[in-house]
Amino acid sequence: MRLLPVLLLSATAALTAYSWDVNEKYKGPKTPTTDVSWHADILPGYEARYVNQGEAFDGPCRSTIVRKKCDHDSRRAFLYIHGFNDYFFQKEMGERFVDSGYNFYAVDLRRYGRSKEPWQYPFNIRNMKEYFNDIDSALAQIRRDGNTDITLGGHSTGGLTVAYFAAERGENVGVNRVVTDSPFLEWNYSPFMRNVAAPFIGFLGKMFKNSKVKQGHCDGYAYSLLKEYHGQWEYNTDWKMVYSPPVTFSWVGAINSAQGRLMKKCENIKVPILVMHSSRKIDGCNWTPEFQTGDAVLDPAMIQARGERLGTERMVCTIDSGLHDLILSEPKAREAAYDTMFRFLRIYDKTN
Repeated sequence: MRLLPVLLLSATAALTAYSWDVNEKYKGPKTPTTDVSWHADILPGYEARYVNQGEAFDGPCRSTIVRKKCDHDSRRAFLYIHGFNDYFFQKEMGERFVDSGYNFYAVDLRRYGRSKEPWQYPFNIRNMKEYFNDIDSALAQIRRDGNTDITLGGHSTGGLTVAYFAAERGENVGVNRVVTDSPFLEWNYSPFMRNVAAPFIGFLGKMFKNSKVKQGHCDGYAYSLLKEYHGQWEYNTDWKMVYSPPVTFSWVGAINSAQGRLMKKCENIKVPILVMHSSRKIDGCNWTPEFQTGDAVLDPAMIQARGERLGTERMVCTIDSGLHDLILSEPKAREAAYDTMFRFLRIYDKTN
């Protein structure tokens, strides 16, 4: 998520140096997925199915629904939306929800993880509302499975997406509450970068949609997660890369637009919302022990300030020493994040 601070100054050069043409990257046929039946997922104990999302700006696209249902009858469900440079691999989280009586669902959004097609540039987007179809498809499946109480959750860009979804839908959001884990509510930059450079790149993205901006070659956050380095987790680094790829100008514009529209419509969130963030910001690029004690991607103070404006029924909570993805933190912080989520669900459980 850390675009280079030379974002604005390098914009003109980036138009030439990082211009991307899908036809130069992929020469084969763009054949849409037709098999939408449930199959065993890559995570043991889970199952998954594709959802054909029709024709997008880069060809046919799909999303993927992953689920793990309770052994006993339950009408409660939790739907999780991952962040940028990510996919659903948090097996422990799903098991926690199932053990607590929730049918668990997750979505790999279009161009991410299980859903990425060979002709697609990873993680690319031109309008965050494209993800609304991926969420709606999953919610429709959740309701078909008999669930009547639904919580929608998201991490980082996924947190921005679910909050934006709730703000745009208002009374018609179709879920009972929203949970966010370090939501990407604002760029982690100086005022100049936030207010001038990022909007300028977004403006250029309307004309040069697939031109790119490089990101920093930083390993600190990935090394704090991966078990082979200093973390506790194993995941596919082709899908969740150690070094994030360049992002398109249109991606920058889509994020900037969604953040702005969310804050303009923040009072239109009509269901309870939880905003969780770490207790400290970690600066730097390469791993040090401090990377295990805070958010190395976003600024928790910014999340706090904007989170306090979301909706009318809200909880904004700090998780001491949490990583950017709070549920991937060290054990003490991770337990605090789970405790906070389930406490929020109990407080706003209107079925009791």
